[in-house]
Amino acid sequence: MTSQSYLPGYGHLSLALFCKQMNLLIGSLLFAIFLFLSVLHAYWGFGGRWASQAVFPTKDDQTAAVMPGAGPTFIVAIGLLAIGLFIIQKAARLGWPLPVWLDQYGLWLIAGLFLVRSIGDFRYVGFFKTIRYTAFGRNDTAYYSPLCLIIGILTLVVALNA
Repeated sequence: MTSQSYLPGYGHLSLALFCKQMNLLIGSLLFAIFLFLSVLHAYWGFGGRWASQAVFPTKDDQTAAVMPGAGPTFIVAIGLLAIGLFIIQKAARLGWPLPVWLDQYGLWLIAGLFLVRSIGDFRYVGFFKTIRYTAFGRNDTAYYSPLCLIIGILTLVVALNA
């Protein structure tokens, strides 16, 4: 008799192997999301305009958003790519040398950041924002906050299984 747990209906696929494969799948999905977002920000940094309407909060639709320049946009692109690479390396258990604090708490920090972003600042962003009838507010409710919630939850799943 072995001490290994098996999943019913999956033959000899152990629970540990199943969790490892699901973690890799979730990590790959998160990496693809962050890669897309990183490329999109780099595109904007180079002056692209596609999908750039209503991506920055304003008080009302008549107020023009003050968009960040190329430098901050590239910093965000690099940060998003770094987050994606960090998540995939943790999910795939690649064992890259990292500072101890980052190796132990990085996924929890990322999950917390995106979960807090989905809740919001109670004014411009998040599910509990008060300014919601601007173009950004509608996009935030429909796309940005749900995406942040999904990223936060999936990152928690990876953190629990890494």
